[in-house]
Amino acid sequence: MSASPDKSSLPPGLNNAFLFAGFNALSFPIVVGSPMVLYAKTLGASATVIGLIVGMMPLLVVFQIPAAKHVARIGYKRFVYAGWGTRTLFIFGMALVPAAGKFLDKTTQLALLLALLFAFNLFRGISSAAWLPWISSMVPAEVRGWYLARDAFCVNFASFITVLVSGLALGGEPTWWHFSLMFVFSAVTGATSLIFLKRIPEVQAPEEAKASAEPVPWREIAAFAPFRKLLAFNVAWAVAYGGVGAFTVSWLKAEAGLSEGRVLLVTSAAFVGGLSSLWILGARMDRLGSKPVLSASLVLWLVIAAGWIALAGKATSANTALLLTLHFLMGLCGSMCGMANVRLAMAIMPPMGRSHFFALFSVVASLTLGLAPVLWGLLIDAVGARHFEALGLEWNRYALFFAGVLLASLVALALGRRLEEPKAASVEALLREMLLEPPQRLWLRFWPK
Repeated sequence: MSASPDKSSLPPGLNNAFLFAGFNALSFPIVVGSPMVLYAKTLGASATVIGLIVGMMPLLVVFQIPAAKHVARIGYKRFVYAGWGTRTLFIFGMALVPAAGKFLDKTTQLALLLALLFAFNLFRGISSAAWLPWISSMVPAEVRGWYLARDAFCVNFASFITVLVSGLALGGEPTWWHFSLMFVFSAVTGATSLIFLKRIPEVQAPEEAKASAEPVPWREIAAFAPFRKLLAFNVAWAVAYGGVGAFTVSWLKAEAGLSEGRVLLVTSAAFVGGLSSLWILGARMDRLGSKPVLSASLVLWLVIAAGWIALAGKATSANTALLLTLHFLMGLCGSMCGMANVRLAMAIMPPMGRSHFFALFSVVASLTLGLAPVLWGLLIDAVGARHFEALGLEWNRYALFFAGVLLASLVALALGRRLEEPKAASVEALLREMLLEPPQRLWLRFWPK
């Protein structure tokens, strides 16, 4: 199969989906990523509050369940556009919070910030009920891996630019107006993304979904064997993945003593790793399947967790090369696993009831992804300054956290091997093709034609 599908097989206007993804990714990493974590820490946020901030977005995806029954009637584009547009308004509100420090104390500012983040994530959670059904209906099955790889490229490239610019802007001693300016940038780029969202072609939902007045058979949907196994895998992966990005930022700031600017510059390597997933996977996922990609990603995640245990346990020093390598691998692993996961979900869900399948899929995975950082944050706060020596490591609060991540990764790896996917290749086939492909052929696959 060619890495570049026949243009006749692609829906017209698909480039607008990539532009929307890019401008959206210039916006959201500031609001739900490292810059927001760093700003919250300047307001005195504890690990539990940090966990709540990063977990709020996936937690509020639960509102996809009641929203799913309205998607077909309202229409995919209209549903997403309304929610995305409303959430952008709350980012403009966040830009005013740092300035409010002139007359509000830090506790009140943090409470106001949490309220605005709740509203932002609420509308995002509701409107996202239509996004995956819309894309699944628009993009043909045989090129979904190709689409997801390029979508991930756009998201990671824009996110890398955003975090890099944020790191340079914050520098070593940021003041309130530095953070305020970042939030304004996020709001403006979020509003710009709506221009391209409106240009994405609409796809009509099945007439049966619009007309059906029957109660949604949630139990039967959850009992569908391939879907049930995917849900179980996603719960384990969410526990292993949720909160890692936020608490590595906390560790870099609190334990390694890095400045805000340097923290963001180091974490930007994760987006470079995400960009690399396009060159590593390309169209291979459409040919080899999602299962081998998921298994390879989880093995890599085990290596990453072990690296962070060594750092947090003071078995090795936090040198820049090691930190950049770990963040690069985190971005690569997260991007590969995310693409393969969504593609597998698209493959096993039937067209009829797709909105409800995707709603349950998103809610189960996102609830765990949202609860995980909150629970990890509680663990970190509960351990506090206590520590003990064993196996050549100092088992402090962060070392114990990364050990928990490693154990959850092992469970996810075991569940991933039970996933059902027709015609999926082995991990060995994926590695053989990746490692044996000549370098010149790798570049030619992505050379403009």
